[in-house]
Amino acid sequence: MLLDSNIIIYAAQPERAALRQFIETHTPAISVVSYIEVLGYHKLTEEDRQFLEQFFQTAERLPLSEAVVQWAIKLRQRRKMSLGDSIVAGTAIAHERTLVTRNTDDFRWIEEIKLLNPLAERV
Repeated sequence: MLLDSNIIIYAAQPERAALRQFIETHTPAISVVSYIEVLGYHKLTEEDRQFLEQFFQTAERLPLSEAVVQWAIKLRQRRKMSLGDSIVAGTAIAHERTLVTRNTDDFRWIEEIKLLNPLAERV
C-alpha cells in the first residue's frame, strides 16, 4: 500500500485512532511527494510536526525513480492533473502498490491503479 498525503494528515487527528490502527496493521509506504507535502505544510503545529516526523521515520519512503517519472508523464499526458498527484499515482503504479486515499475520484480514471479509501470502506 501507498498512503496519499491526505490519509497521513487524517491519521494525525486524535479522533482517527481506527485509521492509525489500519496504517500500523498494513505498514504502507509513502511517496517522497507526500513527505514533502505533509511536512512542508506552513500551518503545521509543533505537536503535529512531531507526530508526523515520528511516522515518517518508520514509513518506507519510495523514491522518485525513472519509472515513477515516466508514469507521471504518461498520466499527465492523458488528463489534466496536479504534478503531486501524478507523482503519487506514478509511484503506486511503478511499485505495484494500492493507493490509499480519501480522494479516490481524483484517480479512478487510471486503469493501472488500485485504490482504497479506508475512511469510506470497512477495512
